[in-house]
Amino acid sequence: MAAPQSTEWRTVCEKFRLAQELSEVESRKDPENNPFRSKYTARDLLKEILCSLKKIHFEEGEADNEADGESRQMVDGEPGSECGKACTGDSPAGLRAARLAVVQYCLGLNHIETEELSAGEQHLINCLKLIDRCTTTRENVSLFIQARDGQPPLDLQDYFVLEGEELSQQEKIRRFEMAYTHTLYYLAQVYKNLQQYERSGQYCHSTLQRQLEYKQFVPLEWAINAATLSQYYIAKTRYMEARHCLAAASVIASLAGEIPSEAAAKESDAECEKREELLQKRSEIARCWIKYCLNLMQDAKKLLEDNVGELDLDRQEELKRARQNEEEDKEKGRKSAILFGSSDTFDSICSLEEKVSSMLPLDFEEARSIFLVGQSYVAQAEEYFAMDGHVTDHIEILQDHSALLKVLAFFEQDLERRCKMHKRRVDLLEPVCKDLNARYYLLICRQLQFELAETCYEMMDLKLAVADKQDEPDVHTIKKFNHLCSSSMKYYQMFLDSIRSPEGKFPEKLEDDLLRPALVAKFRVARLQSKLISSNLAAQLENLNHSLESYSFIVQYCEENPEAKKAVETELELSNEMVSLLPLKINRIRSKMASCN
Repeated sequence: MAAPQSTEWRTVCEKFRLAQELSEVESRKDPENNPFRSKYTARDLLKEILCSLKKIHFEEGEADNEADGESRQMVDGEPGSECGKACTGDSPAGLRAARLAVVQYCLGLNHIETEELSAGEQHLINCLKLIDRCTTTRENVSLFIQARDGQPPLDLQDYFVLEGEELSQQEKIRRFEMAYTHTLYYLAQVYKNLQQYERSGQYCHSTLQRQLEYKQFVPLEWAINAATLSQYYIAKTRYMEARHCLAAASVIASLAGEIPSEAAAKESDAECEKREELLQKRSEIARCWIKYCLNLMQDAKKLLEDNVGELDLDRQEELKRARQNEEEDKEKGRKSAILFGSSDTFDSICSLEEKVSSMLPLDFEEARSIFLVGQSYVAQAEEYFAMDGHVTDHIEILQDHSALLKVLAFFEQDLERRCKMHKRRVDLLEPVCKDLNARYYLLICRQLQFELAETCYEMMDLKLAVADKQDEPDVHTIKKFNHLCSSSMKYYQMFLDSIRSPEGKFPEKLEDDLLRPALVAKFRVARLQSKLISSNLAAQLENLNHSLESYSFIVQYCEENPEAKKAVETELELSNEMVSLLPLKINRIRSKMASCN
């Protein structure tokens, strides 16, 4: 809305700002023996503004007359003299009427809040008379709604209703609020389709808040929408908001009732259906909790790892010092804007939030507390998404469980304990990998094979680090080390074999999505073959020859397909180096074998 820029107008604007501050802020500090002191001061300011507006608007009206020859609109702001005839809301006369109506509205509220009801009612009537002659436009629509608060518009049903069967005012208000909530929901969808995800998320959050506030929700549907919104916040690393959505989702989902027992489900179709739906929705919410815990830990890992992927202890201490009080203060400041819940559910939501942090974990104990929460939701998710009937979902949950263990191991500084965590990952994934039919689940099989290979590879490196600390590795350590090397090679080889044609031929050119994984697998196999420990010279020679063959494959592939070099720069550099060095090592062993003979 355009506004005059005169000194008088600036004074009016400053007085209005001060009146608002007195009414909404300063009034809370008024003494008990004079509870309306600030309200009365605000009223005086509003009356001064009304007088100033009449003067300013009279002058504006005269100017309009000279410009367009129309008769001057009456703008005194008193009953019977407002907007003498109909005008558009965005016309100069309409804007003048709106300004006067706002002051009348504020005076009306002021009198009502100071318990002078009849005077308050009169000012609100003046407000309505001022705006009733104007068409509704974006300039005055908010004023129309607020001035008519308590008098909701007609509902569609009101047009066809018998006398005495009209909806109550309370029901009309409820329906009007519901229409507004639906508008917010549709805006969330519109902005999502426009790929304006920030605005879509804001409207979605507002929709969920209002649905709870006005009790316009179906528990399971609301809970799933809140859990889905949490994933948006996770992607934005806004973990406090994500946690709040998930806690609210879990609490509201519980309002749908208890899960019927298997026995009850067998006796009744309705109970069976209810059990199925409740189990499914709660398991879906549990999966969102798993993602929350996993992403929180993974983001912390990215922040704490050094250039070789290990925990940077100096960085850890630096972040701990910086975090003291900072996050708590930030959380208090942001939280008021996002809260869900009514008096019935608020305490339950807050209680559930307290069970898991929304701050990035900086050490093993903090990471472990988040891991345990994630692991508990893994068990809950598996109640519905069992292997029998939900293969893909079940395996994804297992992979998330494995990922939780992997990131927890990052925080563990004891190498043996870290190795045990990776062993748990193998125990989780290995049975599924063996039983899964690669014909129907090729992509999943490849994922499992590669992850198992990497896990065994990581365990091998850990065992190697432990062995380096010993003067002479014992037989058990060597045996364990070789077993891990062989297991890792086995799964890498299974992955590589899955790429072969039905005739067993390896492709001359790898597809883009397989290029790096396949060459990394070849590189790891080459390294593992050279790491195998054996006192037998013939076995050593065989292992090194196999290793050289794998390194050579990488070098040759990149020579024939230069575009592949970028995908494996580090591996290619090391492969070139090993192609030069390994023949020397092989020749030394051959010489040694010859001398022994």
